[in-house]
Amino acid sequence: MRAKMLSSLRWLAGMNPFVVDLIFSVVVAVTTVVFGFVLAEDAVPSGYAQRPWDAAAVGLTLAANLVLAWRRRAPLTVLGVALLLAIVFHLAGYDTRLNEAAPVLALYTVAVRRPPAVSVACGLAVAASWWHAAFLAPDDFTWPNIAQVSLIVVVVWSFGNRTRTVVERNGQLAALTERLRRDQEDRARRAVTEERVRIARELHDVVAHHMSVIVIQAGLARYVFGSDPATARGALATIADTGSEVMGEMRRLLAVLRIDAGDDAGDGADECADSYDPAPGLGRLDQLTERVRSAGVPVEVSITGTVRPLPPGIDLCAYRIVQECLTNVLKHAGPATARVSLDYGADLELRVSDDGRGAPPSPEGDGHGLIGMRERVKLYKGTVRSGSKPSGGFEVVVTLPLPSPGTDTPPLAPAGEPSG
Repeated sequence: MRAKMLSSLRWLAGMNPFVVDLIFSVVVAVTTVVFGFVLAEDAVPSGYAQRPWDAAAVGLTLAANLVLAWRRRAPLTVLGVALLLAIVFHLAGYDTRLNEAAPVLALYTVAVRRPPAVSVACGLAVAASWWHAAFLAPDDFTWPNIAQVSLIVVVVWSFGNRTRTVVERNGQLAALTERLRRDQEDRARRAVTEERVRIARELHDVVAHHMSVIVIQAGLARYVFGSDPATARGALATIADTGSEVMGEMRRLLAVLRIDAGDDAGDGADECADSYDPAPGLGRLDQLTERVRSAGVPVEVSITGTVRPLPPGIDLCAYRIVQECLTNVLKHAGPATARVSLDYGADLELRVSDDGRGAPPSPEGDGHGLIGMRERVKLYKGTVRSGSKPSGGFEVVVTLPLPSPGTDTPPLAPAGEPSG
């Protein structure tokens, strides 16, 4: 039974509103006409009517109630027509107990669809119509009828105005929900863009460093190919190892882009996920410096303080900075010795210097490498200092705040906030 009622309600909700209002107005009109015939026998003797129930009364009743079919399309017009026909019906001497429902129902619609300044005035007009009918009724029932109809008008207007408030609030909530959805989509798009920029930076660092090593080793192998085959073979072995490493890192980074395929990728997505290698960190510093040494640049490494595990983000950041600095030494310093110094204190101080000719002047100020360093360090509220040394060469000093005991990572800098 309950399921049938719910099904009927859903069917009614899906109907055209005008059809629903038309059916409703027909029900109200037929009910009022039936009551007119029922009350016709004692309406005149009891003093509620001066004229008997006739065809004109039926016509006025049908017109006054059927107009409710247009209550949603023109609520004020429908209320005015219903009030006018009800007043004409009562002034004509017909039963004063009839044709009061249509104005009240129209008042409800006005209260739902119009502001209180309009609906209150309409409520007073409906109340005045009912008071007029009460004074036309027998004197014994005048004041009770006035009190009753006044209460009915107040209750109907209150329900209608409350419905209007709820509808407006729901509309505001719907607008806020839509705005929130758009904001979430914008944040998701920004996150995707930032992730792509991060991956592009990672690719730049990986490719720039490894290709610099490969180019230098290839030049060395070509130069000594005939005179020193052992050195040439060593250079070629370094090229092969470096190429394998850069391909592995590129696969690790590009797998992040491919994993978005999700379920559509099937087992391929799982294979991509399984193929992830750990992100590089300072634990691979020896491999990095050995590769640079094999390219012909001596590298000295010194570590002070108590070496301890770092959060993954800071570990990767420090590794990439050392990698970028050593790549710049390979490309720009000429014959030089590089020095890498790590100081594990309250903060991690990372210093990379060389005694070569320094970085070439750039018309745009800092190159892309230094800009990338600053962006990385800024993310962890660190600082970067770079420049030529008075004794010659170039130096980069980076300070990265380390988490206090009991925390995993220092707070990230908000977007756009200076890193100090």
